[in-house]
Order: sequence, then structure tokens, then C-alpha cells
Amino acid sequence: MESAICEYYSNINPKPVEWLWYPYIPLGKLTIIQGDPGEGKSTFVLNLVALLTTGKPMPDGYGVSKPGIAIYQCAEDGVADTIKPRLEQAGANCNRVAYIIDDDISLTLEDGRIESAVKETGASLLIIDPIQAFIPPDSDMQSAAKMRAVLRKLATTAEQYRCAVILVGHLNKGTGTKTLYRGLGSIDIAAIARSVLMIARDDNRANIRYMYPIKSSLAPEGPAIAFSFKEGGGLEWQGRYEIKPAEVTENGTVKTSKHDKVMAKMIQLLERNDVPAKDVYASMAEVGIGSRTVEKVKKELQIKAYRKDKRWFWSLPSITK
Repeated sequence: MESAICEYYSNINPKPVEWLWYPYIPLGKLTIIQGDPGEGKSTFVLNLVALLTTGKPMPDGYGVSKPGIAIYQCAEDGVADTIKPRLEQAGANCNRVAYIIDDDISLTLEDGRIESAVKETGASLLIIDPIQAFIPPDSDMQSAAKMRAVLRKLATTAEQYRCAVILVGHLNKGTGTKTLYRGLGSIDIAAIARSVLMIARDDNRANIRYMYPIKSSLAPEGPAIAFSFKEGGGLEWQGRYEIKPAEVTENGTVKTSKHDKVMAKMIQLLERNDVPAKDVYASMAEVGIGSRTVEKVKKELQIKAYRKDKRWFWSLPSITK
């Protein structure tokens, strides 16, 4: 008996999209994280690995159900002298972080060892950093047909093993075009990914970076996540930040006003827990924000004040949290 060519959608049982980090990184799908060299892409993903492998919440509080396993495959840094020290600095559980041995034969995106490694480890996250270093030698990143074939195999592995795959990519030097189209290679690379995230610096504060979505096929676009680099190395999460389209420059950097910085700082302070009012004033004063500005932003954000144990606390309305 001949097998059927078609199937009816009525026979398909719908299922929800699962997430490693909603709404940024779906499980079983491809995600691209891109940005200019030196903007902190690798530091960002290594800190995500640290949160996943220790079972800690994501930077905005999204809960990880239990510690997971990650595979971090990097072509630009040494395993012993760079990657492991950076994982330890980020606080990762290195017993839950693997890499694919490729000393004799270079790994490529269509290599069967990728599926074997995901299956063997039960990884819920695979990171390829950067994608440009793992393109098969007979492939051209500008070739739509070839890149679709290569990435489709990777996408099948991701779906089969419920593994989120992050492809880290450098941007080209083009200007005057949408940031989505500045990723190196064919636009089909971004087309097959279900989520594309941009990492860019604050135009006014060189130490601040933002991760924000530029493509989100499976969920509404989430707010930007701000982070900064600590003295001596390492990363510090700064919380959510609402980026307006007008704030993104032609080159993808983010130009923020003083008012918006104060709003973001206030939300960061209060988004997880209510905080004593005097602590809010003190924290804002440390970054040069006066009490008059604090009061103005408090009113705009509709922050509620209440008294408890002889102290005044401030609370964000639930719609803002």
C-alpha cells in the first residue's frame, strides 16, 4: 500500500511553544544573537549559561524550572585559558557545561556530532559562537539555498531534542539598512531563526549594553534587557528597559535620554520586590539622580507607597512588573 502524500491539519494536536526564556529564546528552535564585535555577545551568553546551569531565574525574573545542561562551542577562545575562567567568573556550574571535541576535524553546522552531543548530554541549550566559524567549507553564507539546507538540519535537531540553539553572529559594516539585514551572510539565516536578538551599547554610556529583539516570530517582542560590565570583569544585570524605536540609531546603538534612564533605573529597583523609600532615594542618589526627579518619576510610574514596620515602602503597579 502506498504511503499518503498529505496529512490534514485536523489530525494534528496543537501544542504550545516551550521556552528557555520567554519571549526571547524558545526551546526546540533557532535563535540568533548578533551585534558588532566587542559589544559583549559572548559575555552575555556565558552568563545565560551560568543562570541555566545553576537553576537561577533569567535576568528579568523568568523562572528556570530546574538546572539545565548547556553545550558552548566557541571557535575564537581557548577552552582552558579563556572559556572556563569566564564560565567560573559568571558563576556557571561547569559540571553542566559541555563542548564538542574537534581537535582533529573541525566542527561545522551540518556535522553529525552536534546531534550526537545534544542527545548524549540531554542539553537544553546549544550555543555556536560565532556562526561564521562553523560554516561548512563548501558553503557560502551568501547562498540562500545552501544556508537554508544547513540550518534546516540544525533546526531539526533542535526540535527533536527540545534544545534551544543560539547562533552568535557578528554584524557587517553596512549602514542605512535595518539592523536585521546587517547580519553576515544571506538574510535566510535570519529568516529561518524564530528569534533574532540584538546586543548594542548605550550611545551615551559606554559601559551599558542592551539586548533587544529585532525579530520575534513566536511571541510578542519583549522589552530590552540592560546589563553592564563590572570592574575587573564580569557582568551585572540591570533589568528591563523599554527602548523606543527613535532611540535606536542607524548603526544599532541605543541613544537614551536622562528621563528614560531614570525610569529604567526605578523599574530595575522595584520590579522584583517592594523597597523602602529611603533605599530608593539612596540608590538613585548614587548615580546622580536628585529627590525632585525621583518624585516626578514615582508619579509617572504610579508607584504606590505604604507603611510597614514603621517604614515607608514603594511598590510598582503589577502592570509595570
